[in-house]
Amino acid sequence: MTVRPVSKSDEEAFLGREIESDEESGSQLLGSSLAATAAAAAMDSVSAVNVRFFTKLYVLTQLLGVLSVVLIGVWIAQFHKGFAWQSNPAVEFNWHPLLMVLGLVFLYANGALMFRGFRTERKMKLKLLHAGFQAAALIVSSVGLKAVFDSHNLKDPPAPNMYSLHSWIGLSAVILFCCQWVMGLVTFLIPGLRSSLRAAYLPVHRFFGLAIFVTALAAALTGLTEKALWSLSSSYSSFVPEGILINVIGLTLIIFGGFVVYLAANPQFQRRTSEEEILLTDTVME
Repeated sequence: MTVRPVSKSDEEAFLGREIESDEESGSQLLGSSLAATAAAAAMDSVSAVNVRFFTKLYVLTQLLGVLSVVLIGVWIAQFHKGFAWQSNPAVEFNWHPLLMVLGLVFLYANGALMFRGFRTERKMKLKLLHAGFQAAALIVSSVGLKAVFDSHNLKDPPAPNMYSLHSWIGLSAVILFCCQWVMGLVTFLIPGLRSSLRAAYLPVHRFFGLAIFVTALAAALTGLTEKALWSLSSSYSSFVPEGILINVIGLTLIIFGGFVVYLAANPQFQRRTSEEEILLTDTVME
């Protein structure tokens, strides 16, 4: 077999093909890099727009939440003799609507939105704030429950408990809330649980978080209606000032609740996990 010597022209042709191949590969890599950069820039631009829109809606939601609590305080002070404790069971009841809305609606909603409202904070700090807000909501609503039970049990003669739809819905919300808080504490704050179990439970935690909030809103609205019918009786249909105020409170709670669910459920407002958190934490979803 005869081996033909490599000529200078062959070398030049081979080198030419290598240069062309390198240039083509470099062009492809540069194109991919530019495309990735453009995609990242577009994503950051969309994220910035979403954050600005979220911030405006978040502030409006907070104002509505504060307004609902203030209106309940005005309603109680103006039409129901203010507040008292066990020395006056009839007036002690007035703590119930105020504390239940403050705890199970307003504080609860703020705890649910913690990861999205303070997205630049570290994840562990947000977890602690989330658990703290929900614990405060549970304590405040528990005092509100005691107020209503005292107002019934200390009355002469005692009034029956837990017979209305409002009471069933409200107590169900509190019991589910207790279970949700304990499960969240065990799953996400106490170390030792496998990351796969945490990731599997996270969607369940989110679903029941919103479900409990909606249940609490239903309890608040049925409670307002119940109180209006009992206190105003036939005059409710005459558009008396107290009846109008109760209706305004109800509408404010509905709008507030709608905004909270929208902010908490919209994936566009989801907090973006940093690379450091992906390396150091078990779950990456917020």
